[in-house]
Amino acid sequence: MRDNDRVAGKQSAGILLYRTENGRLEVLLGHMGGPFWARKDAGAWSVPKGEYTDDEAPEAAARREFTEELGLPVPDGDLEPLGEVRQSGGKTVTVWALEGDLDPAAVVLGTFTMEWPKGSGNVREFPEVDRVEWFDLDTAREKIVKAQQVFLDRLNGRE
Repeated sequence: MRDNDRVAGKQSAGILLYRTENGRLEVLLGHMGGPFWARKDAGAWSVPKGEYTDDEAPEAAARREFTEELGLPVPDGDLEPLGEVRQSGGKTVTVWALEGDLDPAAVVLGTFTMEWPKGSGNVREFPEVDRVEWFDLDTAREKIVKAQQVFLDRLNGRE
């Protein structure tokens, strides 16, 4: 493993898409794919995001990962920085907010491969995100990975 590879696993960037629906702020979250997350709901949703290396700008990575994970282009608009947070595994996540809309039914999910079951020698393909949904902020706080709750607070202006 090269030093750059080690760094790549430690930084991630994403876009928190939001809209106002019936007078309430809503955010688009993705349920993490793969066998580990299959039967989990609370704490198993995330901002669409992904890893990047030092040779890629975080904002460019956030745009690339949004498109890779959701199979749709990033909606037009200005990205608003929500800062960064360090997750429990040590990864630093940087997120931007973007006001926009998209139909979750139009999402074309990206995939990854892994050995499953572990140690079996069988390599299978899984969706990076197995579904996306719009949530009001209270529901989103229950669904999102705990470390990413701060982005909801920042979006809502509570910090």
